[in-house]
Amino acid sequence: MSKVLLVEDDRDLTVVVSEWLIGQGVTLEICHDGICGYELLAGGGYDIAVLDWDVPGMQGVDICRQYRADGGSVPILLLTGKGLIEDKMVGLEAGADDYLTKPFSLRELSARLRALSRRASSSYQPTLKVGKLEMDPTLHILWKDQSAQHLLPRDFAVLEFLMRHPNEVISSQDILRRVWSLDTEVSPDAVRTSIKRLRKKLDDGAEEDYSIIQTVSRVGYRLSAGM
Repeated sequence: MSKVLLVEDDRDLTVVVSEWLIGQGVTLEICHDGICGYELLAGGGYDIAVLDWDVPGMQGVDICRQYRADGGSVPILLLTGKGLIEDKMVGLEAGADDYLTKPFSLRELSARLRALSRRASSSYQPTLKVGKLEMDPTLHILWKDQSAQHLLPRDFAVLEFLMRHPNEVISSQDILRRVWSLDTEVSPDAVRTSIKRLRKKLDDGAEEDYSIIQTVSRVGYRLSAGM
């Protein structure tokens, strides 16, 4: 597991779960309402989504149902206080992959997330290809001109996000939201530093104007598929 979306409106539970999962090496993004949660999940970039059933704005089960109807395939774990078999059936029929009833053990949460991660990684996941770059997100390998490149984990995540949206302009805030946890105090300077390291690794000494990662003034960054 590398990137988990948690949609949960119970702030106290969010603190406990986030501290536990981050301590387990998970990169976590947190949202406290369903509409925000659906928009984030639909935007992509997550390995697993953990959705509380009763979040305001759009219930977790409805997020799941709409996401599956849109063709989304990220594994989904539903959290809920509903313990009836009928409720579980509603959640699973909406497209959830697993179901955890509150209150739950943090160890059980980790075990279920690991199981979902293994299940997802066992299915075929194509590599990403943009220009001279090829990436296998599952194996965490990047090639440039068929030569393996070694990146810091955070830089790898930034590049993966850009490679999933080639030729699109991505703002620093969007990169922060996808790659760093929303609850961490990180500024756009972290994005600029990561982009600088990536350019140094990938551009073979080219000037910034000819970089594979182009700066769009006052907007963000764009990975050029033609470089």
